[in-house]
Amino acid sequence: MSPASPSPSSPSAVEGAALPEWNLSDLYAGIDAPEIKRDLDEASRRAAAFQARWKGRLGEAADLTGENGLGAAIAEFEALEELLGRLISYAGLVYSGDTASPANAKFYGDMQARVTDISSLLLFFALELNRIDEPAMDAAMERDAQLAHYRPWVVDLRQDKPFQLEDRVEELFLEKSVTGHGAWNRLFDETMTALRFTVDGKELALEEVLNLLQDPDRARRAKAGAALAEVFRRNLSTFALVTNTLAKDKEISDRWRGFEDVADSRHLANRVEREVVDALAKAVSDAYPSIAHRYYALKAKWLGLDALEFFDRNAPLPGAAKRDIGWDEARETVLSAYRDFAPDMAEIAGRFFERNWIDAAVRPGKAPGAFAHPTVPSVHPYVLVNYLGKPRDVMTLAHELGHGVHQVLAGDQGALMASTPLTLAETASVFGEMLTFRSLLQRAASPAERRTLIASKVEDMINTVIRQIAFYEFEREIHIERRKGELTAERIGEIWIAIQKRSLGPAVNLGEGYETFWTYIPHFIHSPFYVYAYAFGDCLVNSLYAVYQNAEEGFQDRYFAMLRAGGTKHHSELLAPFGLDATDPAFWRQGLSMISGLIDELEAMDKAD
Repeated sequence: MSPASPSPSSPSAVEGAALPEWNLSDLYAGIDAPEIKRDLDEASRRAAAFQARWKGRLGEAADLTGENGLGAAIAEFEALEELLGRLISYAGLVYSGDTASPANAKFYGDMQARVTDISSLLLFFALELNRIDEPAMDAAMERDAQLAHYRPWVVDLRQDKPFQLEDRVEELFLEKSVTGHGAWNRLFDETMTALRFTVDGKELALEEVLNLLQDPDRARRAKAGAALAEVFRRNLSTFALVTNTLAKDKEISDRWRGFEDVADSRHLANRVEREVVDALAKAVSDAYPSIAHRYYALKAKWLGLDALEFFDRNAPLPGAAKRDIGWDEARETVLSAYRDFAPDMAEIAGRFFERNWIDAAVRPGKAPGAFAHPTVPSVHPYVLVNYLGKPRDVMTLAHELGHGVHQVLAGDQGALMASTPLTLAETASVFGEMLTFRSLLQRAASPAERRTLIASKVEDMINTVIRQIAFYEFEREIHIERRKGELTAERIGEIWIAIQKRSLGPAVNLGEGYETFWTYIPHFIHSPFYVYAYAFGDCLVNSLYAVYQNAEEGFQDRYFAMLRAGGTKHHSELLAPFGLDATDPAFWRQGLSMISGLIDELEAMDKAD
């Protein structure tokens, strides 16, 4: 998934081009396919049988091996998770393809409800596994090779043990999720999809008007910013209600489970220590002046302005190339960069183009932004982008294909262990962007083109590191203050503006209307505190790329081994072969120094002009 910030490209000639739309038939042929009912019925039957066989008996299974042992039980559970994952993945992808379709919305809602009902039959399994004593579990692993295979999953699962609730409460939490946070997520998505913004007499969807924030015409950018603010303002009551409700919902869950800090549940899900995230956040916030403040002052000078308005932040540089980049050129640009690093990486990414695993066309109702969905290991990932032909769209493609390659490689770990914590899930995507950027930089035909490329990369890094930590700080303040009572839309806007000013600096004027821009960030709604994973991934990749530049042969093999590990290893184990340690403050400073170094080069170019 790409960071939540404007994807600054304008409607262009590529709108009429034949851009690919994904073929989901590897999952199911259509929403009316008989295989969907068949699989739902089979999943329901198998889940009921699984519960009847194993509920209350896992302690006995710990003393057994073979078909009556824990290894066999986990394998059966994994097969069920795979089947349910296939169903809900398909429903989610269909819905993303057109969230405005009533048929798609009903299908997605119905599938969520059915899958949740079936999953409730399986809920006991993880809870009871965690009640087995450590000595009994260790002894069973020694005797049963099948169980030993799942050791990373079992060890990972046991980290949740201190926060588990009584079985019936866990079941209630699961079943109520459909009418609780799941319903509020859907309300946000459908509201956002339905919004229309009028610019120069033309009605635009969110993705299109966000794209205008990098239009070369400043007057047009200003109109886009005003249109965004006007529509967000008209819908503030809805977005404030959604935000308040979900923050309270999370507070209730956190309180019942015993989490101390508002972000601790996310840290647990990411399998990263609070201290590591705190060190990251502090390192980035300390770097606000040396990175964001310094760059935006430089950009204001280039644009001939005393200060940037908020709608100028992603403006193209004077003299920057304005040509549209066709889909074929974008594909070859990314695949060529991947191929130069490792032919296997390009081969895997190439499958997405060859086999219609990408949905790139912009169309009414389609989900905004970009993502890569892993679906299930027995199938393959799918990528969604909204391609409009600008350089940043090419970088977004490189980002999502990095996710896709990672998901393909990790798929060999199976349904239970393929998933990677968010902090590491961004590694391959950001590395893919870096490879593409470096490839383009080597081919720059002039100093002006080099400056444009570097500036664009710096802006991407600011959006990925500085902006995401500012978003994290915003979320923290919202969730902490929500514990004292509801926040008005005005108060949310005040917190937003204060943090944005601190992060962006005095060279960016956050004028009237910008106080509403917190409303459209989907990560705040779908995945509270997700955002720091982008900064984690970007700084990690900057450090990783420095190792690559200085490495002798063998880096690619170590890199692929890291991706293939999926969720089977802690970040400390994955980084150790590269000599990196996320607990060391120097690790974060090294990642941030790459961004500062690029700004140094831009300043040197500016002085030379």
